[in-house]
Amino acid sequence: MSKQTLAIINEEFTIHAFDPHSAIPSQVLNSRLFFIGKTEDTLSVVVPSSVNLVSLESDKGWCALELLGPLALSMVGIMANLGAVLAKAKVSMFIVSTFDTDFFLVKADKLQDAVTALRKDGYTIIE
Repeated sequence: MSKQTLAIINEEFTIHAFDPHSAIPSQVLNSRLFFIGKTEDTLSVVVPSSVNLVSLESDKGWCALELLGPLALSMVGIMANLGAVLAKAKVSMFIVSTFDTDFFLVKADKLQDAVTALRKDGYTIIE
């Protein structure tokens, strides 16, 4: 499998946790880029840090890298390979996906470590 190209999204993100019965705040839906996940226990929202939300918990300081696609849903091992590279570099990641691509978020203070490790492993990174 050839290595993919990733683009750094030039924006900081915050991961929020809400009560699972909460309504999705309108400023989330009006944001240029957002991700939402819901389980019986929590409603998770990822938005640019410029979007001010009042949530139960939040974790600021994330940077996002987008796997440039589209990626077919049948493709296997992409995030596993990226995860192995980042794990070896001691960089944790938070993954979100859409129908045609994947995004992974790393803490801002680990972004350069992530970029260095991915480039060393043959990935192309667009800054």
